[in-house]
This record gives sequence, structure tokens and C-alpha cells, in this order.
Amino acid sequence: MSRVGKAPIQVPSGVNVTVSEGFVTAKGPKGELSQSIAAGFEIKVEDGLMTVHRPSDSKQDRSLHGLYRSLLNNLIKGVSEGHTVQQELVGVGYKVSNQGNLVEFVVGYSHKILLEVPQEITVTTITEKGKNPTIIMSCVDKQLLGQVAAKIRSFRKPEPYKGKGIKFTGEVLRKKAGKSASK
Repeated sequence: MSRVGKAPIQVPSGVNVTVSEGFVTAKGPKGELSQSIAAGFEIKVEDGLMTVHRPSDSKQDRSLHGLYRSLLNNLIKGVSEGHTVQQELVGVGYKVSNQGNLVEFVVGYSHKILLEVPQEITVTTITEKGKNPTIIMSCVDKQLLGQVAAKIRSFRKPEPYKGKGIKFTGEVLRKKAGKSASK
């Protein structure tokens, strides 16, 4: 049996979970989210614990068991606490600023990059002297937040020689040795 799939999900107080045909909806202090579930999967909520049970031991059901448990865990965590992603811009002259949900990046190109972030995401930019510019995003939906963070990272991925680019805070980059001079 799936190790991830059989672990119960703790449902905090203040979060209301509704299981209807093919959908699980969670309502909490941060908002409301819903997730579709394949036919046959059984979701039980009792005593503040949610469990996911698969219909059979077929390969398809086993592969979806842990996935649905993880998606539902992210759903519960999102409506109770929310999700946050922090990225920093490493490089000389790299800047980021925002006005509402319109974010402007200067990352070494001849032009500025403008990105309109979805309304569900709250964006904050921090620029302090002596530190890398930082962008902090928070949202209820982890999938949407990860998708936007990946889009921002794609503007200038960290390169392996100097480490310049947009990276997640706390991310450890593997640097390559430069070309050695020959005699």
C-alpha cells in the first residue's frame, strides 16, 4: 500500500470539509478550494482526520492514491494557513518592483519584463541595500502559486558558473568550475 496514501490528514478546527460525488471542498479562514477525485476513491472525514481509500490494487489506483492524498493535504493547508514562495534575484543590476499585481523585472535584458500575476496571489517585493531583491508571493492554491513561481524563474534561470539569475530563497545551486588557463 502507498506509504503517502495511507497517512491520515489532520483537519484543523475552523476548516469545514465537504465530500460530494467526485469533489472534495474545503472552506477555511483563508478561503475556499475544491479538488476533483476519480470515481471509486473513498474519502472519509472523522474526528478531525481525513483518510483516502483506493478502490483496488490496480497500478492506476495505486499511483493515484498518494497523489490524491497529497493534493488534499495541500488543499487543507491552503485554506487554513496558506502557501508562501520566496524568490530572490541574484545579479548586478537585477531589480524587481510591483504595483498591485503587476510585477516589473529588470534581469539583464535590453527591456523590462512585465508580468500580471493572478488576483488570487498576493505579491510583495523587498529591495534592501546590500541584499538581493526579493519577491514574496502567498496564495491559498499551491498549484497556482508554483506555476507562477516557475514562470518567474523561467525569465532568468540561475546559471551554473556565477549563480546569477532568479532562484528560490534557500535553494542551493551546484556551481561548475570555470575554464582553467593553459600554458
